Amino acid sequence: MTDAKPTLDPRRTALLVMDYQPSILGSLAAAAPDLLDKAATAIDTVRDLGGRIGYVRVAFTDADCDAIPATSPIAAMATPELLRAMHADVPGTAVHERLTPHPQDIVVRKTRIGAFSTTDLDDRLRTAGIDTLILAGVTTSGVVLSTLRDAADRDYRLVVLADACADHDPAVHNFLTDTIFPRQAHVTITAQLPTLFREQR
Repeated sequence: MTDAKPTLDPRRTALLVMDYQPSILGSLAAAAPDLLDKAATAIDTVRDLGGRIGYVRVAFTDADCDAIPATSPIAAMATPELLRAMHADVPGTAVHERLTPHPQDIVVRKTRIGAFSTTDLDDRLRTAGIDTLILAGVTTSGVVLSTLRDAADRDYRLVVLADACADHDPAVHNFLTDTIFPRQAHVTITAQLPTLFREQR
């Protein structure tokens, strides 16, 4: 189990805002406005405290689509309609306009569920001196779960913002955030985020 309440150094901390794009938020329509509010608050909090912001989006070029192996679970889901909706050039796969990245932010595009395996995210975080990640994303059982597991194996300290994550099945979200994630991460809510940071002198 992780510490009940970690103390974070903002200079070594990054908030990852994952899959907050219209094409995915649209499937969580009822929850989307609140999720965007929570993510925007978390971004402002971390930015104001001196932490880094990273954005992860999922989208495919034509070459990416052609390279999906037949054995991949993604191949079974990759209908022509879905691939068109998730193409890298369509507006629906951009970071949501309410959360527009700043020039100094880290932005990566992935072609798998987790944030690391098909991106240079780990290298960019390490170069920036980041060893602590705060995770916000949709869905909880998708990008958040996959990224948390991979990040833990890469020895990052982890925090999950439960109210800035959501799943199509609320029971799955609750099970992950209440039972599974606390084994490798500190789980909290956006309103409590400022209390985790060490005061900088």
